[in-house]
Amino acid sequence: MAAAAEAGQTSIDAGERLIVALDFPNDPQDPRRSIEPEDAYRLVDTLGDAVKCVKVGWGLYLAGHDTVVRGLRERGKRVFLDLKFGDIGETIKRLVAVAVRSGVELTTVNTTFQTIRSAVEAARGSQLRILTLTVLTSLDESDLREQGISMSVQELVLHRARKAQEVGCHGVVASGREARAIREMAGPDFLIVTPGIRPGGAGDDDHKRASTPAAAIESGADYLVVGRPITLAADPRRVADGILEEMQTAFDRRTA
Repeated sequence: MAAAAEAGQTSIDAGERLIVALDFPNDPQDPRRSIEPEDAYRLVDTLGDAVKCVKVGWGLYLAGHDTVVRGLRERGKRVFLDLKFGDIGETIKRLVAVAVRSGVELTTVNTTFQTIRSAVEAARGSQLRILTLTVLTSLDESDLREQGISMSVQELVLHRARKAQEVGCHGVVASGREARAIREMAGPDFLIVTPGIRPGGAGDDDHKRASTPAAAIESGADYLVVGRPITLAADPRRVADGILEEMQTAFDRRTA
């Protein structure tokens, strides 16, 4: 994975920055059906070389375990393993070691910042980049209050991003709505991976803080994670191509 906002770089290839979330089967008639490895491979084959990076979440991982990661790697895809590891430091180190051996390029750790530091140390010298979560895009301030958190969404996002940077984390998963504030705080070399991406006209599903591809990139996001708008589309390749075109235009404006 390339580093974040590239000082002095004249162009960014959107094809390297779209991550397709393989969390839902490509079956518009039955979106509740759990995804199986064969679904993921079929979708990856449909998308072809338009998409270079994919995200494996818990549903697909439980269906295929580490075999699915290897299968995707064999198909030439870079893998974002999004299992939100949360445990004691020694366990996290072992999980990170497995991700490194599997050739994973991004993974999420969702635990204390001291333990995140352990994850970063375990990944040192490898291609693996450690991310942590800020605030899920499915949450808003009423959800935070329900959890006893008095900060605003943006205050909490910035707090977590700042702490992540302090312990050496490579970046964060954050909504496009907070990407600009993170970028201003963290500088150009801190990765911002943004889920909850919905092209114009698409429904937000369960995302309360969704963003369009262009808005997220213009705010400073480095990578966009897109799932259902592509995976449940009648023509996933056509939708992916449209998103990539919007992304490329936004990246070109950002680096002009």
